[in-house]
Amino acid sequence: MSGIFKSRVAVVTGAGSGIGRALAIELARRGARLALSDINGTGVAETADMVANVGAEVDHAVLDVSDRAAFARYADAVLERFGGVNQLFNNAGVAPPNTTFQNTPADVFDRIMAINLDGVLTGTRLFLPHIIASGDGHVVNISSLNGFMAQPHMSPYVTSKFAVRGFSECLRMEMLHENLPVEVTVVLPGGVATQIASNRAAEIEKLPPEKREAARERFKVYQEKLLTMPAETAAREVLSGMERGKRRIVLTSKAKNLDRLVRLLPEGYVKIVVRQMKKMFS
Repeated sequence: MSGIFKSRVAVVTGAGSGIGRALAIELARRGARLALSDINGTGVAETADMVANVGAEVDHAVLDVSDRAAFARYADAVLERFGGVNQLFNNAGVAPPNTTFQNTPADVFDRIMAINLDGVLTGTRLFLPHIIASGDGHVVNISSLNGFMAQPHMSPYVTSKFAVRGFSECLRMEMLHENLPVEVTVVLPGGVATQIASNRAAEIEKLPPEKREAARERFKVYQEKLLTMPAETAAREVLSGMERGKRRIVLTSKAKNLDRLVRLLPEGYVKIVVRQMKKMFS
């Protein structure tokens, strides 16, 4: 069992499926005590059973991370149950409906921001004092390759994930500046097969009828060509990266290549991405 996880209390949001579920199971194998949440009650209960079968202490709850009052009640319950928190994995998120900014209803854009960004801010705000008090804390925020590289037809998602990366880097600087015992890691996955991608189908159905078919076709291609890394592999890479002291973890070889492209051509990559997207979806 790893020293940085053994007997530590780890809070994982969005633990009902995908990377969140895989992180919970890997953390359990490494000896962590787990507080799991998800808006999907069935999913998070299944994850809790999997974690319990590994032999870890676990508590689970239904939580909508965009509901600040509910999140505050949940944080109180976690602290009452475990007595403190060492690690926070802000993982809960939703995907966009694959359409242009002008065709994205304002309420859809706002809802994605409330979950993907405000959920991270609220979780960090509530748990950070206790993570600091633990003396060896860690905040892990799940961004995306779209936290360093934009893509068309994903404006609310890209906006939220750029913001999560920026917030994570700012928080890390503040912890360093104040000499506080908290590490901050931002994870930038690309092409991981998770429920967040599958949930995009539900978002597509909220679009105006005349926009749905094109969005469905783009999503089908996206699933077939880009979602290649199993969530279990992603979780192992995240935790191993944390153990090695990495504070910026890019997942999948394609995402790493795109990261290099953006660094090399910070302006030119935009036209390259548009050209490749047209080819992919033609």
